[in-house]
Amino acid sequence: MTGGLTMWAARALSRALRAYCTSAPCPRPSQLPRVSIRDALVSQNPRGENMKVQGWVRSVRSQKEVLFLHINDGSSLEHLQIVADPSLDSCLWQTFPFKYKERYPLQYIRQYPHLRCRTNALASILRVRSEATDAIHSFFKANGYLHIHTPVITSNDCEGAGELFQVEPSSKVKKQGKNFFGVPAFLTVSAQLHLEVMSGAFTQVFTFGPTFRAENSQSRRHLAEFYMVEAEMSFVESLQDIMQVMETLFKSTTEAVLSNCPEDVELLHKFIAPGQKDKLEQMLKNKFLIISYTEAVEILKKASQNFTFTPKWGVDLQTEHEKYLVEYCGNIPVFVINYPFDLKPFYMRDNEDEPQHTVAAVDLLVPGVGELFGGSLREERFHLLQQRLARLGLTDTYQWYLDLRRFGSVPHGGFGMGFERYLQCILGVHNIKDVIPFPRFSHSCLL
Repeated sequence: MTGGLTMWAARALSRALRAYCTSAPCPRPSQLPRVSIRDALVSQNPRGENMKVQGWVRSVRSQKEVLFLHINDGSSLEHLQIVADPSLDSCLWQTFPFKYKERYPLQYIRQYPHLRCRTNALASILRVRSEATDAIHSFFKANGYLHIHTPVITSNDCEGAGELFQVEPSSKVKKQGKNFFGVPAFLTVSAQLHLEVMSGAFTQVFTFGPTFRAENSQSRRHLAEFYMVEAEMSFVESLQDIMQVMETLFKSTTEAVLSNCPEDVELLHKFIAPGQKDKLEQMLKNKFLIISYTEAVEILKKASQNFTFTPKWGVDLQTEHEKYLVEYCGNIPVFVINYPFDLKPFYMRDNEDEPQHTVAAVDLLVPGVGELFGGSLREERFHLLQQRLARLGLTDTYQWYLDLRRFGSVPHGGFGMGFERYLQCILGVHNIKDVIPFPRFSHSCLL
């Protein structure tokens, strides 16, 4: 099949290309249904029946009497080769930054945000991204979760970090001297609080959408706009229940990607991240490990490695600490649980375990990335939540959040997963800017 289509197909493409080059009226479209390149390559057509394909010419190989065109429509890593009239050659040469079959570093193709999706590497990454998106939705649907469309514009700062993009109308509207929403509004940093509202009615809910952080960083780990998978579950009383969902989601999504995009994953593992295939197999076949934050700090204190940030109890783990812990655990993903009370946001459940005083929080650390998931049991006890909000001076702001407890609450919890970090983890892509179609970050908003 890759050796060519029928002569009808070659003539049809020839006519279409001639029409393009001469600006002549387009020929009447064929009545045959269009077949994707992916399906055409695997189809069984022993009788040489006519077949209609449409795509873009990715490369041209010219010989004396024939012209070989490699056609792709984005559905497959492999191109379809067809035979065409050599007279077409004169109109196909263009100045294009990427040559066929030549491999370019991801850093190089990043400077062409409008063209990089035409390269094999980015096309494979984006097909994997699409397949992973579908697998995540399928996982939640199969397990009885309701999909919630949470707002992008919000008056809440869920993380309490203050790294927010404020939403304001254009200057023409601002001259009226009124706040458009009546309160300060921001682009969301997390859908968690909105999901908590919904989990009080639907038991298990999730969302999958864009989130925003105004971090003034151009590092390989940061984006100003990225996607989060977030879930909330009612009637959950232990971190173990939450960790089980995290691990199953990671493994089932990855297995779906490996099953449905084998050529794309193989390309990336071979040319972008050699050795990643073995690391991924190790992650999938082993049960994820569990250590406490206190145990993690002790491991780091005993390490022979010199860290930029000295590990000590009561201080947040840095990326260098997270990567060391994963390596210490044999490059198997590891859950770190029970973080210090003062490190975490107000909504995390108090373990009431003086003198250390921790909350029922969990982070999943994975090879090459560090933190991938973050979650916790939520504080469902009205009086403890009320006391903490009062200490933080947030009672008025979060009166509605207290209402969720006042009018009937149950033990519940949830988690979030950074989708781009997940793709980095399974594919071995070093820079987070290379796993999203149009990266937005400090001093860069191209297109």
